[in-house]
Amino acid sequence: MDGLDLDQGTYRSPDRRPSTLARWFPSFRHYRTLVGTVWRSAGAAKRGDYGNAEWASSSIEVVRSLEAAGVRISVDGLDHVAALDGPCVFVGNHMSMLETMVLPGFIQPLRTVTFVVKESLIDYPIFKYVMRSRDPIVVTRKDPRADLKAMMQGGKKRLSENRSLIVFPQTTRTTAFDRNEFNSIGVKMAARSDVPVVPIAIRSDAWGMRKRGLKDFGKIDPSIPVNFAFGKPLTVTGRGAETQEQVVAFIEEHLTKWGLPPA
Repeated sequence: MDGLDLDQGTYRSPDRRPSTLARWFPSFRHYRTLVGTVWRSAGAAKRGDYGNAEWASSSIEVVRSLEAAGVRISVDGLDHVAALDGPCVFVGNHMSMLETMVLPGFIQPLRTVTFVVKESLIDYPIFKYVMRSRDPIVVTRKDPRADLKAMMQGGKKRLSENRSLIVFPQTTRTTAFDRNEFNSIGVKMAARSDVPVVPIAIRSDAWGMRKRGLKDFGKIDPSIPVNFAFGKPLTVTGRGAETQEQVVAFIEEHLTKWGLPPA
């Protein structure tokens, strides 16, 4: 994969000049390609032909589509993921649809992984077949007690099967990171299964959100860089308060460095 340096644990978008169409209409350029990727992936998933390798491959297609629209992506800390000798819980902030689409392309080749997702994602037109094929943990956001049970039981099962989890503890996606809205469920899931936590700091507001309609598919703004940073695996001790603070501090530090200081 061009731009990937696993020895350094980094990825940098190759330096390519976008086409005239992409420079004038980056959103159209990206979504035109994305529709095809999702359509093909959903068809394969419906046939039962969409496994881990196919998921990673289609995720990289999304990376290339964003780059063809002029978006530049930087990833750091992949060496921490590659060095893992077992499953973990990835805990990150949540800004847009971009990380849901792109993270599997970087994580899945190194660690088998799935998501904790809200119920609406497994009911999304077409995309639902892709997401359901990944056997995610599904939460409703309507019944906190039932959601907690689903996450704790589902997390333990998947982690015992050597599958890592990606958890976004915020209730809503936002560019303004507020530690008070960032719960400790990811740390608790890791503690219960005695696996490490890997923090992820994410800046993905280049993929905007609409105010109505298909909110996940907003404007693509190539002037905004996309950044991911994976931290060192953290061992959860005691009740997990210290680990939670380390995760939050890691995210705040990187967002500040990227020009998005916490709320």
